[in-house]
Amino acid sequence: MGLEEYKGVYVFAQQVDNELSGIAFELLGKAKDLAKDLDTDVTAVLIGSEVKDLADELAAYGADKVIVVDDPELKEYRTEPYTHALASVINEYKPEIMLVGATAIGRDLGPRVSARVATGLTADCTVLEIGDFPLVAIPGREQKHNQLLMTRPAFGGNTIATIACPDNRPQMATVRPGVMQAIDKIEGAKAEVIEFNPGFTPDNKYVEIMEVVKSVTDVVDIMDANILVSGGRGVGSPENFKILEDLAEVLGGEVSCSRAVVDAGWKPRDIQVGQTGKTVRPNVYFAIGISGAIQHVAGMEEADIIVAINKDDTAPIFDVADYGIVGDLNKIVPMLTEQLKAVVK
Repeated sequence: MGLEEYKGVYVFAQQVDNELSGIAFELLGKAKDLAKDLDTDVTAVLIGSEVKDLADELAAYGADKVIVVDDPELKEYRTEPYTHALASVINEYKPEIMLVGATAIGRDLGPRVSARVATGLTADCTVLEIGDFPLVAIPGREQKHNQLLMTRPAFGGNTIATIACPDNRPQMATVRPGVMQAIDKIEGAKAEVIEFNPGFTPDNKYVEIMEVVKSVTDVVDIMDANILVSGGRGVGSPENFKILEDLAEVLGGEVSCSRAVVDAGWKPRDIQVGQTGKTVRPNVYFAIGISGAIQHVAGMEEADIIVAINKDDTAPIFDVADYGIVGDLNKIVPMLTEQLKAVVK
C-alpha cells in the first residue's frame, strides 16, 4: 500500500429521509482541525437518493468538497449497498482519514467498510488529534509523524487508550455523537461537488425493505438541551424523580439520568448520559445523587457548568463539578426549586 497516495480528511455525512444528521456537522468541525494540521482539505461523502441538494449545507459547515453517491438503491439505509458505496469512494479517491459517526448506522457501516478496504477502525472515539506514533520514541523503532491519534475509553471506561493505524490507509474512526463541536455556519459557502456512482446490482446480499414503521415519541433529545437535571441511584426511587422534574421545569431544562437508573427500570435509555448512553454538552448540568463514575463523567464533562448535589462528600462527582452541595437531595432540591421560582419570576 503506497501511503503517500492517500490525501485528505473525509467525513461520512449521514442523512436520513434527505435530512442531514447532526453528527455530520460535528465530524466536519473536527475534520477542519485535522485538515489544518495536515495542510489538506475536507471532503464530505454524501450517500443516498436525490440528496445532491444537501451539498450546500455541508459546505456551510466546513466541507471543501462533497462527493455525492446518488442512486435509487440508496434511498433507505441498507448495509450492503451503503458499504459498497463508501468502500468504492475510498478505493477511488484514497482519503488519508475517514471519519464516521458512531450512530446506529455508523456502527453498522464503519466496520464493514474498513474490512472491505483492508484497514483498521477505532470505534467510539472521544478525542482525535494529529501527532507522532509511538507517542514516545522507542530506540530501534521508527517514530512516524502526522498520524491520526484516536483516543477512546477502554476496559469499561476504566482506562483510556490511544490508538494509531500507521501502516494502513485510510485511518478510520467512528466518533460518538455530541463529543465534537460543529463550526459556526458559513453563510453562502460553496463546495466542489463531485458525482460518483460505482453501480449497484442487487443480489442476495441486498436486504429488501418491506415496510418502514416510524415510532412516535414525546421524549426530547437530551443532546439538544441547554440545561439538564440528571439523577442517579441516590435519588432513591422513580417517584422521587418528581422533585428533579420540578427543578427542570423551573429552569426550562430537561431531565436525564445515569445508567444505574436505567438498569433499575426507573427511566428509559433515551435519557441516559454516559459512556453507554449519550454524550451531552449543556450550558448547565445538575448531577443529583450521582456518584461520578468515570463512565458517567465521560458523557457530561464538557458541560459549561456542572452542579453536584450528593450526601457523600467524597463522591468523585465533586472532582469535576464547578459547584458542589453536600447534603440530603430531598431537602436541597425542593429548596433550590423554590428559590429559583422567585428569581425566574
